[in-house]
Amino acid sequence: MPKTDHDLSRWAQQHRYTTENPAAERGTRAVMWITIATMLLEIVAGWWYNSMAVLADGFHMSSHALAIGLAAFAYAAARRYRSDPSFAFGTWKIEVLAGYTSAICLLGVAAAMIFGSLERLFVPQAIHYPEAMAVAAFGLLVNLACALILGQADSHGHGHDHDHGHNHGHLQHEDLNLKAAYVHVITDAATSVLAIAALAGGWFFGWAWLDPLTGLLGAGLVALWSKKLLAQTGRVLLDREMDHPVVEEIRAVIDQLPAAGQTTLTDLHVWRVGGGAYACALSLLTHDTELTPLAIRTQLGIHEEIVHATVEIHLCDEC
Repeated sequence: MPKTDHDLSRWAQQHRYTTENPAAERGTRAVMWITIATMLLEIVAGWWYNSMAVLADGFHMSSHALAIGLAAFAYAAARRYRSDPSFAFGTWKIEVLAGYTSAICLLGVAAAMIFGSLERLFVPQAIHYPEAMAVAAFGLLVNLACALILGQADSHGHGHDHDHGHNHGHLQHEDLNLKAAYVHVITDAATSVLAIAALAGGWFFGWAWLDPLTGLLGAGLVALWSKKLLAQTGRVLLDREMDHPVVEEIRAVIDQLPAAGQTTLTDLHVWRVGGGAYACALSLLTHDTELTPLAIRTQLGIHEEIVHATVEIHLCDEC
């Protein structure tokens, strides 16, 4: 069903370009509290048993608690301000910004892991293997539970999208805020697995060098995941969308106008205003005196991911 200006305005007021994923918000909030509780437990245990390994893991967990807390805050802020008219295209990018910030936090975690691993590689220290193994195993279980919670939230969110597919067409999307929280949990789980393997090698075979070596390997994995997340969220924040397939869909609409050859697309800008929602501004040069912006918007309306279009038409004799 083609959209008119009134339809687009009503769609914007109803949806405000947010993920509208309550399951993701609930799951992220639950994971945040689990992470904070685990962090406090490890810090208290490390202080009580005088174990630097346990203390270090507790403080490492604090960075994840901060990042996941940021994700939960982003959902709450996007929901709270979604009706605020000062946000021209809604509050969806609050969640994307949180994902971007979370990726930067991950890079900080990777840098800290590299520093600590190199320090232990060149200046070996005695490792309390029983306590460290117990902490790594406990951390792995916690992170697997958190990953399960976030994975279920993601599947519920996608189910919500598909249930409304007849209204939104292509408006399925990837929740970058939820993905950022999920990446934090998965990276922590991966480093726990590496830590368990390294500690086992050191405890049973005396390979103490495995601990800092696997720390460097884990830092590399964290850095790679954070780089990918930075690229995905940065692309949205910088409106880098002109290579998206929706751009070719818009060009195809112009090429298929009646009286082909009389109208030329002279300027086009496309940017994302929601997970799978796009706005565009285009200028046309035409010989067709009957061509109107409404006719163009009607043609663009067959692509339901295009939720807002600004059209400027110049007749050749005006130029």
